[in-house]
Amino acid sequence: MDLPAQRVETVRAFGTVSLVAGFMISLITMASDYSGLDPHILATFLILTGLGLRIEAAILNRRS
Repeated sequence: MDLPAQRVETVRAFGTVSLVAGFMISLITMASDYSGLDPHILATFLILTGLGLRIEAAILNRRS
């Protein structure tokens, strides 16, 4: 496997993990009685980061 293709797969995997972690945090927080804002900020950050990484992987995959 060449280096650019391996980089695309790594970025895509990190993006997927970040998306799943963000959604899991938001689901767990909604199910609990916690009323603070901190977990929602973390979940939003993880989801946006995951989306950005997935978009970057798609752009890099299209170029190669």
